[in-house]
Amino acid sequence: MLIPTRLGWEVLNMKTNEGTIDRVLRVLVGAGILSLAFIGPQTSWAYFGLVPLLTGLVGFCPLYAMFGINTCGVRKA
Repeated sequence: MLIPTRLGWEVLNMKTNEGTIDRVLRVLVGAGILSLAFIGPQTSWAYFGLVPLLTGLVGFCPLYAMFGINTCGVRKA
């Protein structure tokens, strides 16, 4: 993914750091929380459900990267 920088464009290295179960749970929980913005209490706090939803869809969690956590299985060459 290219991101703009002061001196041009830089490649943002986002390697997948979430396993399949982790990603599925994030998408389900994120969609559930986000649905509260439209159904139920209809509060704007429900938009925080976008965070787990998007990280689950992309497969990259910035907090996991910051703390060195990786829930992916071992990749075979």
